[in-house]
This record gives sequence, C-alpha cells and structure tokens, in this order.
Amino acid sequence: MNTSIDQWAKEIRAGDVRAISRAVTAIENRASDAEQILREVFSWTGRAYRVGITGAPGTGKSTLVDRLAAHYRTEGKTVGIIAVDPSSPFTGGAILGDRIRMQGHATDSGIFIRSMATRGYLGGLAQATGDVSLVLDAAGKQLILIETVGVGQGEIEIVRLADCTVVVLMPGMGDDVQSLKAGLMEIGDIFVLNKADREGADRFERQLRAILELVPERDGWKPPVVRTIATESKGVADLARAVSAFREHFEKAQPRPSRELAYWKQWLLRLLEARLMERAVGAHLSESQFEEIAAAVAARQKDPYQAVKEILARAGLL
Repeated sequence: MNTSIDQWAKEIRAGDVRAISRAVTAIENRASDAEQILREVFSWTGRAYRVGITGAPGTGKSTLVDRLAAHYRTEGKTVGIIAVDPSSPFTGGAILGDRIRMQGHATDSGIFIRSMATRGYLGGLAQATGDVSLVLDAAGKQLILIETVGVGQGEIEIVRLADCTVVVLMPGMGDDVQSLKAGLMEIGDIFVLNKADREGADRFERQLRAILELVPERDGWKPPVVRTIATESKGVADLARAVSAFREHFEKAQPRPSRELAYWKQWLLRLLEARLMERAVGAHLSESQFEEIAAAVAARQKDPYQAVKEILARAGLL
C-alpha cells in the first residue's frame, strides 16, 4: 500500500479539511491518484444520507441549502454541501459562487462546502459528484446536500445519486402549471414552495397539490408540499422534518440491502459507461478528431450510426 495514500485516507477519515479538499480537487481534475484514494476510503462509506436539491434558477435553492445546513448543525449533525455550478465559458470554473454565499459556515469544521463546475468531461458530472459524495461520507458527514444548477437531464442524473430529492419551486414564474411539467413530478420526493410570501403562493400551492394527487404513490409515499421563506429561515425546520419522515418511511418500506443493491447497480452502470467512454474516445480520439467526425455528421456527410461505429472500431471495441 502506498504510504502517502494510506496517510491521506486516514486524514480524510479524521475529517481533515485540507485532505478532503485535495481529494475533491483530484476527482474534479481526474488526477491519477483520485481512484486510489476513492478505493482506499470506500470501506468507510455507507453512513451518510444524501439529499438532492434541484429546481429552476432563481428559486432560492442556495439560500435554502445554507439555512438547512445551519439547521442540521443546531442538531449537532455534520454536513457536506456539493453545489453544482454552471461553468465559466472562459476558465471552465464555477461562476455562481455558492461558497461566497455560504461564508457564514467558513469557520465551522462540521460543514464542508464545495462548488463543482459542469465541465462536461468524460464520465459526466453525475459520476464526479458521486465520487465526491463518497469522500464526504468517508469523512464522517452525516448529511450530504447536493444542490444542482437547474432542471434538466443532467440534474435528473445527479439526483439519482440522492437518497431523497427535494424540488424547489416558487410562485410567480410565468405559467405556474407549465413550470411543473418538465419531469419534476417524477423525480420529486418532497416539494418546497419557497418565497411563499410572494403574491400567488396560495394559488400555486393549490395547483401543485392538485397535480400531485395524480402522481402514483411510491411505496406508500405521497410527496408533501413544504412552504418556506428561506431568507427568513421560515419553514426550514419543517423541511428537515419532511426529509426525516421520508427517510424513516423508506427504511421501513425497503430493507437497506435491497435499496443498496438498486443504488449500486445504477452506480456500476454509470462507472462502466464512463470507463467505456474513456476507452472509446479519450484514449483513441483527440478532441479535434472528435470534432471532425461531429462536423461530418452535422454536414450530413456521415450518419451518426456510422460515426459511432468508426469511433468504436478505432478503440478496438468492434
């Protein structure tokens, strides 16, 4: 065993902030020692509870995450926050700055906050987020809050990593009913009506509850609606209770081994997909070559099916 990796893993387990930060950076940069450290800490994982928090930009997700983390700290629980930001088109770095908003927790060793940029590298953000959640789990964080940048396929992938998915909505965003149709009803375990002091909140809640009546229960669970005003910390304790109720419900409804089996089947498939992508594209095709093939498809000089066959052939997978 590499003694430096062994020592690094022990520091992560002890909750050392620098060691955790180094591991997260290694994962984001796909450094050679990232997999080594993940393999070393894996046996210490399996205790954290992951809460995915998603919703359209502007709904107040970051403030809600901030206040929810503060609430958990008053209960003596340790918290990890993974804030998925959009990438800067110039540097590839995160631009929303959730860590700036959450500076009130900077001196609290019981909270670890990291923003991750949607760089679009091979393997996808979901895999990187999942790997970071493993590090935070190994570091002893009891709750891991995963905040996503919006609502779309990428966010649906990320919330599959979560044990509980919270969808944040707010009144006054145009056609309220239309805003509830973008796959939200399928992924939400708890719905939060944030900025509930705004005009139209009561009407929005009625619409939301009416739609939820049409959604089939999952193992006897009907998604609740929690009203919050995150900027004033109102309703945050109610949200924490709803998360706890959801956790208790599914721990009774589904034995842990069966839930773990389903979770890790999905994880393994994602990891296989990432590795096959790396083998098919990363190791055998440069970015410029990939762009050439894509350009040929865009110009209708080549069909996409033949293009994929060509890529697989280069990788020796045909």
